[in-house]
Amino acid sequence: MRDMLSKQAVGLKPSGIRKFFDIVSEMEDAISLGVGEPDFDTPWHIRDEGIYSLEKGRTFYTSNSGLIELRQEICNYIKRKQGVAYDPQHEVLITVGGSEAIDIGLRAVINPGDEVLIPQPSFVSYEPCAIMAGGVPVIIELKEENEFRLTAKELEDAITEKTKILILPFPNNPTGAIMERKDLEEIAEVIRKHDILVMSDEIYAELTYKEKHVSIIEMEGMQERTILINGFSKAYAMTGWRLGYACGPREILQQMVKLHQFAIMCAPTTSQYAAVEALRNGDDDVREMCMAYNQRRRYLMNAFREMKLSCFEPFGAFYVFPCIKEFGMTSEEFAERFLAEEKVAVVPGTAFGECGEGYLRISYAYSLDNLKLAIGKLSDFVSRLRGEK
Repeated sequence: MRDMLSKQAVGLKPSGIRKFFDIVSEMEDAISLGVGEPDFDTPWHIRDEGIYSLEKGRTFYTSNSGLIELRQEICNYIKRKQGVAYDPQHEVLITVGGSEAIDIGLRAVINPGDEVLIPQPSFVSYEPCAIMAGGVPVIIELKEENEFRLTAKELEDAITEKTKILILPFPNNPTGAIMERKDLEEIAEVIRKHDILVMSDEIYAELTYKEKHVSIIEMEGMQERTILINGFSKAYAMTGWRLGYACGPREILQQMVKLHQFAIMCAPTTSQYAAVEALRNGDDDVREMCMAYNQRRRYLMNAFREMKLSCFEPFGAFYVFPCIKEFGMTSEEFAERFLAEEKVAVVPGTAFGECGEGYLRISYAYSLDNLKLAIGKLSDFVSRLRGEK
């Protein structure tokens, strides 16, 4: 049977995140800090709108691109947040989560052999999606001394005549790193110079703790060469609703709609009605959740300082990325032993690229009580490891 399978599919590595999630699901009394899913319920007024849409019998297909009301609200949102205008008819596509948008966005622009620049550590889907699209992933290693930001020099050094597109994953999963305006201005200059495209994944745009999120589309000449990816999972605690979107140049969106049309038809109708309500009336909910995440972030940073565990301070998303190189074991070994001895699951940094070796991803999309219990166990574990030296 193996000979009958696609060599490309067989060659893809399974997600390193799901491995630990599956183990925890079968382990009694285990605590998971591994999955990037908000612990908040979707706000009631958003759920109510989804329920109301079902009660009214709105169970039909929408257009392939999505409800025009939702596309218009997305344009209103981006104009309000970034000051950039999109055409809801031709430059917005509603997708099944941000992950589908990443997949079809890459397939819409990549020809076989085109190089896709992927800063790592970063979200697990970028590299396999590039491969499935026929592209060649080119990894740019982000460095802790640069706060895991992408620098213009690192970008310049990675570009070749085969480079087609840069994936810009900020605020970043797993590091929590952000890019500030000055960083993006320098990146944009390199992009324009080499005439390449950008896919900017901004799913954590609402979750920043240092300054207001800045998008690459705000830079001169960048809107017309950027596929903007976002969605509702993280900011509005709507992971199970499976709803994302892409905005970009009309020519690219036309091709993305075709791919979406043949594979998906349209995103879930109920979710789309709920998302209209989220964009219209969800700002206060986002603000409250963001404040709670920031409280947890500050707690974790203080806890790491107390246990003398090195960790740069992240200012985005809901992850911390502590360094465990002092213990002389791989990230996988550390995570497996921590899970076995303390029943706490974290994700090895290598799940997000080989350059994540020596780090762990810890999600603080969990209650403060759970975090305190888990970090107490981490402190005990770290002390025990230091005692073994």
